Amino acid sequence: MKLLKITFAAVFALAFGNAYAFHTGGVAECEGCHSMHNSFEGSANVTGMAQFHSGPYLLKAQDQSGACLNCHNQPDTAPSGYHISTDGSLVKPGNPGADSPPVEQTPGGDFAWLKMTRTGSIRGALTTWLGERSGHNIIATDFSYKQDGTQTVAPGGSYPASNLACSSCHDPHGRYRRFADGSVASTGLPIFNSGSYTTSKAPIANVAAVGVYRLLAGVGYQPKSLAGSFAFVNPSPDAVAPSGYNGVNTTIAGSFDRVAYGQGMSEWCANCHTAMHMDTYKSGTAGLVHPAGNGAKLTAAIVTNYNSYISSGILGTPPANGYSALAPYEVGMTDRMPASYAALVTFQGAPTAASTSNNVACVSCHRAHATAFESMTRFYTGNEFMTVADASNAGAYDSTVTENKINTGLSPQAQTNAYNGRPATLFGPYARDYCNKCHAKD
Repeated sequence: MKLLKITFAAVFALAFGNAYAFHTGGVAECEGCHSMHNSFEGSANVTGMAQFHSGPYLLKAQDQSGACLNCHNQPDTAPSGYHISTDGSLVKPGNPGADSPPVEQTPGGDFAWLKMTRTGSIRGALTTWLGERSGHNIIATDFSYKQDGTQTVAPGGSYPASNLACSSCHDPHGRYRRFADGSVASTGLPIFNSGSYTTSKAPIANVAAVGVYRLLAGVGYQPKSLAGSFAFVNPSPDAVAPSGYNGVNTTIAGSFDRVAYGQGMSEWCANCHTAMHMDTYKSGTAGLVHPAGNGAKLTAAIVTNYNSYISSGILGTPPANGYSALAPYEVGMTDRMPASYAALVTFQGAPTAASTSNNVACVSCHRAHATAFESMTRFYTGNEFMTVADASNAGAYDSTVTENKINTGLSPQAQTNAYNGRPATLFGPYARDYCNKCHAKD
């Protein structure tokens, strides 16, 4: 069965060149995800199911996420293509300091971190970190992804954890489309291009539309498994990603995980996490959550910190105008016209310095899928240091013992992977956590 899954993925890659060509921004080939009879050339072709018995909704898996992971989960030993989950045959549950860590380094993060429960110490106290606290706990029986064991509903909302799947966020049929006049709808002109990438074509007036970012669902969407409830009230967000988006990053600014976010990411997250959304605030007032949203504009003080912060106590003129994909901000688009998307493409390739026109978003601190860190943050926040020093006083990730009695339970290689290939030397020795990129309190 494993060979069959790999074969399907290989066929898709060869036939269509890359993953987003399979989806092309809209509905993909029906038989890529569904099996009418679960039989192909005399054998079952559905993961985990007996011949002639397909999965729910005639899917080629036992559940919705499994149908996605048939292609997006692979036994890679290095970042590869459109894969968002390192196969469990390489990533073993347990301590990543001893086992092979997840390797996929897409902008959303590798779901396999959810399987990496680990032990370590904070200031000498033995600590256990549950893998399930590292991201969205999608349910994919065929790939050993299970329901969240702690949260029964979405934090700040009511979406049931027992129904969380890839299709909770992504419309598997890709019906949401953007037109040349900047409007978005779930029906209308045909979708002829992805719309998600720097290489995507613009919509053609009165002829064809393009898909929304990453097939993310829009207003009125609700998964078929939850029909009649939890319909989205906020639209799909606007963003563009590099067409080669899974690879090792050798700069803080990144290249493979540097997404140009335009607008609406936080509002879109609020479809499920409603109580966590706040884009206007007055500093010092009780009862606040961290601001995030189209209205959460960077203050002048934050802009100054962001554009000059290199590492702990070190200010200057960082490369890429100070931009960091470990703390991205939304550009602050006000429309969805083709010209605005062209500007996003330019920004993705050469970020401009932050300004008070930009805003904080949920994705400024979190990745969308999973990370090595609790609450799927982009960087470690469990103690004051992201790095320590090696024998030559260069920046290094902690291993089993440090003079500060801090051990994250993650090997140096696992931490390098967790930062999407960024070595500790980019941060320098004793770099405090990356909240300081904006707040510079160190």
